[in-house]
Amino acid sequence: MRIRKENIHTSKPTKTDVQAVLGELKRLGTAKTRDGFKRYGIEVKKAFGVTMNDIQKLARDVGSSHELALALWKTEWYEARLLCAFVDEAELVTPAQMDRWCRDFDNWGICDTVCFKLFDRTPHAFDKVNQWADLEPEFAKRASFALLASVALHDKQAGDKLFIESLRLIEQAATDDRNFVKKGVSWALRAIGGRNAQLHEAAVGLARRLAASTEPAARWVGKDALRDLTRPLIVRRVAARAGRSAK
Repeated sequence: MRIRKENIHTSKPTKTDVQAVLGELKRLGTAKTRDGFKRYGIEVKKAFGVTMNDIQKLARDVGSSHELALALWKTEWYEARLLCAFVDEAELVTPAQMDRWCRDFDNWGICDTVCFKLFDRTPHAFDKVNQWADLEPEFAKRASFALLASVALHDKQAGDKLFIESLRLIEQAATDDRNFVKKGVSWALRAIGGRNAQLHEAAVGLARRLAASTEPAARWVGKDALRDLTRPLIVRRVAARAGRSAK
């Protein structure tokens, strides 16, 4: 792939650079992979059919470039947008950019990848968790909880207070019966509960309340989270972390 890396890192990428990336994605794409997206609940209008493994390899070849990520996002190609999560520079991502991209989320694959690989590393993550929780579109609202889960899994320095406060958002959203919202809500609750003993206790308490709810969606979220949070492996892991922190 002929991409002028020195140009990408010193100025705006040219149209040729963007087309070179798209050309490589097209070369890597297969009809089999593209047709398989639907089996995983990923509905896309523009896709080449590139595996995540190949996208990550391409990202290493391309390198980091905020400007290229912005340009690739505008192409609307599914794999180009996935690539953005790996090549964009988190320290240059603005709240306005996060809002623009969130509005473009149209499937769980792009939503979760961008939140898990990029947005959670920005200093604006918790602000967006709180703002997006009130959004109506399914994948924009899912983004709130996918981002919360991602931060819970990755940010080892974040204080417990931020996550305790986020449980209120989880409880409020648990009644949303849309498939990708409730799965995102459960993911966030499970991720928070796995951080340490205090958060595990709080997450299990909320999961039990939700599991006893008369609301079908909330009951599903509670039972789904509780099933994971009470697994012996998770309980032992949280206990071990408590033991290490006490030393």
